[in-house]
Amino acid sequence: MHFFLKLVPCRPTFAQDMSPEERAIMQQHVGYWTEVMKQGKVHVFGPVFDPNGAYGMGVIEMESDAEVNEFVAGDPASKINHYEVYPMKAVLPS
Repeated sequence: MHFFLKLVPCRPTFAQDMSPEERAIMQQHVGYWTEVMKQGKVHVFGPVFDPNGAYGMGVIEMESDAEVNEFVAGDPASKINHYEVYPMKAVLPS
């Protein structure tokens, strides 16, 4: 099963004005996603610089909703931001 994850920042200016503590958490977040990518469960991830407000995105492949919930809960960024999770019908090419 594939999912689109949108990491919604805690405030609209988050990308521009992170505190040192927030920046450290976001660096841990990148490491977390990179490790799961090495396992083949993350297809793509990164920041989106939407003019209405930057956010993070990722496309993941997990076996169940429970696995997605565990993945999100384990992400350090979840401490200060929140996720929107959307199931996908297909990811092409596979």
